[in-house]
Amino acid sequence: MDNNDKTHFGSRTVSHNEKTTLVNDVFSSVAKHYDIMNDLMSFGVHRLWKKEFVSMVPKTKGSILDLASGSGDIALKIYKNQKLIGNESKLVLSDINPDMLVLAKENFLNNGIVADNISYVIAKGEELPFEDNSFDVVTISFGIRNFTYLEKGIEEIYRVLKPTGRFMCMEFSRPMDPVKFAYDKFSDIVIPKIGKYVAKNEEAYQYLVESIRKFPSQEEFKSMIQNAGFSSVNYKNLSFGIVAIHTGHKV
Repeated sequence: MDNNDKTHFGSRTVSHNEKTTLVNDVFSSVAKHYDIMNDLMSFGVHRLWKKEFVSMVPKTKGSILDLASGSGDIALKIYKNQKLIGNESKLVLSDINPDMLVLAKENFLNNGIVADNISYVIAKGEELPFEDNSFDVVTISFGIRNFTYLEKGIEEIYRVLKPTGRFMCMEFSRPMDPVKFAYDKFSDIVIPKIGKYVAKNEEAYQYLVESIRKFPSQEEFKSMIQNAGFSSVNYKNLSFGIVAIHTGHKV
């Protein structure tokens, strides 16, 4: 394997193309159990994290892109909070995994939401099929760590944002000392076992734990966002840094 073609899939070293396929397979295998697993793994605290995240999304009558939408729970909360109406209002849910987007569409339908200004797009985060300067806001939650080319993904987000547009990212991060030891033990031992008995896929959830460990720290990720051209880059730690919300503006 060419050294330039190496990346990580959890604790394994794989080619970039192989990582894309493996990540896609992971989320196809856990799609049906995705939301209940989030509740079990976080003891429901993920709902509070997401509520905080959505409350920070700037109000707009324009266009919002939700990347790595998964089951669509964040996008649904954004839609309800924004009350997107009007000819220019638009919400796009995008994910590389078609099984997850099916769940997202069902989630909206089950909530009685069918609208012409909502669309679902299968796409890689590093190769977005949108024109430059298309969106007022781009959001992504618990998905960017799965990108094969992280820097390229951030650059793509910058490209599709309109000038003065806002980027918002919520991701697992590096917890602080008061909770780090207990959190690491819980992640190593409990989460894969929950995956084994509930989702019937221990390996997939072992990958998710390892992918969190491999993700850059708060300060490292902040620098990556700045290097892509964003200004006013900041982050807010939640639950002692278990999760961080990163924000930035396109100049």
